[in-house]
Amino acid sequence: MANKYPTEPLKVWDKAKKLRQDYYDNFIHAREKGGLRWAGGAWAFDAVPYGLGDDVYPLTGEPYGASTAFNGEFSLKCLEATENAGYARDLCSYMRNYWGSILLDKFTFGGEFPKPDFMWQAHICCSHAKWYQVARELEGGKIPYYCVDVAVGPYDTMDENKVNYIVGQLSDGIDWLEKVTGRTYDDNKLIEAVKNETTAMSTWAEICSLNKNVPAPLDEKTMYSLYVFGVLMKSNRKVGELYKELLAEVKDRVKRGIAAVPNEQCRVMTDTQPPWAFLDVFRYMEKFGCVSVGSLYTYGLTGMWEIKPDGQWGPKTTPMARGVPMRNREEALRALVEWNLAKPEWQHFYDPALKTEMMVRIAKQWKLNGVILHYNRGCEGLSLGIAENRLGIMKAGFPVMTFEGNMGDGREFDKARTMSRIDSFMETLGMKKLES
Repeated sequence: MANKYPTEPLKVWDKAKKLRQDYYDNFIHAREKGGLRWAGGAWAFDAVPYGLGDDVYPLTGEPYGASTAFNGEFSLKCLEATENAGYARDLCSYMRNYWGSILLDKFTFGGEFPKPDFMWQAHICCSHAKWYQVARELEGGKIPYYCVDVAVGPYDTMDENKVNYIVGQLSDGIDWLEKVTGRTYDDNKLIEAVKNETTAMSTWAEICSLNKNVPAPLDEKTMYSLYVFGVLMKSNRKVGELYKELLAEVKDRVKRGIAAVPNEQCRVMTDTQPPWAFLDVFRYMEKFGCVSVGSLYTYGLTGMWEIKPDGQWGPKTTPMARGVPMRNREEALRALVEWNLAKPEWQHFYDPALKTEMMVRIAKQWKLNGVILHYNRGCEGLSLGIAENRLGIMKAGFPVMTFEGNMGDGREFDKARTMSRIDSFMETLGMKKLES
């Protein structure tokens, strides 16, 4: 049948692919250039290590675990190595893929697993601190390790004491970084990194907000390859530059009516991480003219949001635009902490009702027909309270489909059963497979 809307590939695609490849290449070859490598979580305060210099390169664990999961054959070897070492199979599957890589001494992107010079982590999920404590032990127990406790409650309960608690940890962490690396810390580089991070995260939210348009200019499967820069190196200037270029392109797509799915007639969102080895389920939904316009995960892991005066959820105003001073280390750390405590994906660690409220807001403002929830056994943190989310979304009037799986362990995903559930859900929404 003829397409309902025009479509075309993204112009920034090749640039994005190169930036991602450069990220891993820089980590692998950092020491050859006299640089430093650090490992930590995607939610670590990655602006802080930038104060050590421009030749300090991160490896964030969750995206690495996802990339490993995508490579199903290697992932299985990693998972089995972790289990053979005595670690439980119900732990975070990203973490198990990461530990398995160390145990096998094989890197997903080729060669031996590159040993970091230090580990820099933040702890909100039950796995975060232990992840790198074990990784340190598996690497021989001598890699310096610092972890920041950020579990101070949801953003609407933030007060001066909570901010001071985290700012103090980061300030101590800078002293620790100088000690373990032997480098002198540059506060100006910290200030620049905080500005880069807040710009990038606000810009990503603005990109995602354009998916309110019908037809949606982006689909979630494509967005997975783009949001990831905000969890790889969000404080790097190049990420903000890429997102600004992408924003301009997506605005142009909206203006010209360019669709991600040319026969869009049904709009859904998903939730939490997908089963990375089986992303073709998104292409299967397109056979019904169904586009996943995103999720709280793709919007809120990398993007920062606020409720605008008209009631719309839109990109959070940056500290620079609000006139927040960042003239020294203390002010920069304070701005960084206050910004990060507003992360959408941090809120529902405290109460599933906070997540339900955000998901219902997306469902209404992005004009959704239904919601698909992943009962993800691979992530205890982001799946916390998901059954309560289902009830809240249904109460708000949106049909909900659930499926069971695991983001990083392909053994726990039944593709045929999930496809069958999609068939039934599409029928519930009144959708039929389109003729090719």
